[in-house]
Amino acid sequence: MNIRKLRSIYHKELCDKLIRIRKNSEKGDYPNNADGDSKISVKIAWGILNQICDTPQYGNLSGQTAGKIFEEITKNFIEKSFDLLRHLRPGKWHYFIETDISHFEQYKDLAEVEDELKKNKKLASTFGQDYIVKPDILISRESISDEEINKNKKIIDIKDKIATLTPLRKINMESPKQILHASISCKWTLRSDRAQNIRTEAFNLIRNRKGKLPHIVAVTAEPTLTRIASLALGTGEIDCVYHFALNELINAIHEIKDESQLDMLNILVDGRRLRDISDLPFDLIV
Repeated sequence: MNIRKLRSIYHKELCDKLIRIRKNSEKGDYPNNADGDSKISVKIAWGILNQICDTPQYGNLSGQTAGKIFEEITKNFIEKSFDLLRHLRPGKWHYFIETDISHFEQYKDLAEVEDELKKNKKLASTFGQDYIVKPDILISRESISDEEINKNKKIIDIKDKIATLTPLRKINMESPKQILHASISCKWTLRSDRAQNIRTEAFNLIRNRKGKLPHIVAVTAEPTLTRIASLALGTGEIDCVYHFALNELINAIHEIKDESQLDMLNILVDGRRLRDISDLPFDLIV
């Protein structure tokens, strides 16, 4: 098994379980990651679909159902591909969907803050209550025992009374929590409100952490480059946006010869703000 094969399996799963063709007698049928009211969105979506799906299925899925399926299939791809690279980033890794960030080392104090705000309405009105978010996909790492640290040679001894505050040493924590390594937002499509929700979630992760900032990224199947830009361009709240089929998106853009979309594609890719889903496991190793 290699990354290319996993990427193909990822697309096949999406074709089987998620990608559906919506019937529209007036404007023509279109894939369910396209905006049916936008000709350019429909053209690009069809261009991608024709490259990754052998037999497109007709039907309809609610937005919430589509989002859940996209999260699950994307999590599976990340887990399997990241596992192939385990020799580059050893450790005990775990993968979650929609889990409170307060369960992890850098954000464990937020649970107490949230409890206090619930008890005190005056404080709640001043500071708000949106401290604990549930990102779509989370990757975490377990802390390490001293036995594992000293596996090859004696590096540290409990009697030395040093390195006693780092959460990576399991012995330092009375109740060890896993260290949050990455927060991944999954959005089957992007509209202005979804892009803003991702930014708000990212700000929360940045300002409320105590310790290492996890990777903060987004994965999308949005076909329209101008909508992807609404999230990818900016001040860098997120590390990068990853497209579920960037190579196929590039081919589709060149095929329809839309200059505005092509210009934006070049800005995003050359500006290192947009990458392919196959790049994500490698970037998470860093």
